[in-house]
Amino acid sequence: MRLSNSPKSILITGASSGIGEALAKYYATEGRYLFLTGRNIERLEAVAKACRHLKAQVSVAVMDVKDTEAMRRWINACYHVVPLDLVIANAGISNSGHVTTEELDREIFATNINGVLNTVYPAMHLMQEHHRGQIAIISSLASLHGFARAAAYCASKAALTAFGQALRSRLKKYHIKVSVVCPGFIATPLIANSLHFQPCILSKEKAAQIIAKGLSQNKGLIAFPRRLFFLLWFLRLLPAKMTEWIVSFL
Repeated sequence: MRLSNSPKSILITGASSGIGEALAKYYATEGRYLFLTGRNIERLEAVAKACRHLKAQVSVAVMDVKDTEAMRRWINACYHVVPLDLVIANAGISNSGHVTTEELDREIFATNINGVLNTVYPAMHLMQEHHRGQIAIISSLASLHGFARAAAYCASKAALTAFGQALRSRLKKYHIKVSVVCPGFIATPLIANSLHFQPCILSKEKAAQIIAKGLSQNKGLIAFPRRLFFLLWFLRLLPAKMTEWIVSFL
């Protein structure tokens, strides 16, 4: 069920697959304007076609979120078409298959952190001028603990969680809402070859519903599924040696 008070104009990065795709389709209804970006034109156009079939107005752009100036120009252009109600900084990568190299770790940090900054800051400056808007930063439950097989991913998401929480307090005076979204395991290509142990896995469609509901309620932290969230939170309370032993099996 779609929420009646959902935003009318939405920008989503990483919209060609996974959670970004599911959110685009969730929000795609008549009277809504979607600005979507991703790196794969075929998949992005397929998402746009599905959203247009649901009577949403859709504009797409193939873009690398690491390109600061290109992102700034695109977001400014989108905002001048119609002021953005909601910006979802979703684009991110991981080291699927447990391949870990310095080059890949640097790429993960560049995409997951700089890509979000390149999305948030242009949108934030525009929203500050108008004293309205909402920003959602897609982090992960992986931000709650570092796992050896996904060190850069966990660290980059931890940075996003802290950044988003601080930004929420910082932007309140401008009447801008900020939410940090921390999903657990979602059935997307991102985790297809990740950790062997994937508890409480959810579909991307279910994740989109949970995220949209949390955003409509202006939750500062949207962390799900709850059982996995509390399990990882509990790990932080255990003695370090015990925690290290437990996560060595993951």
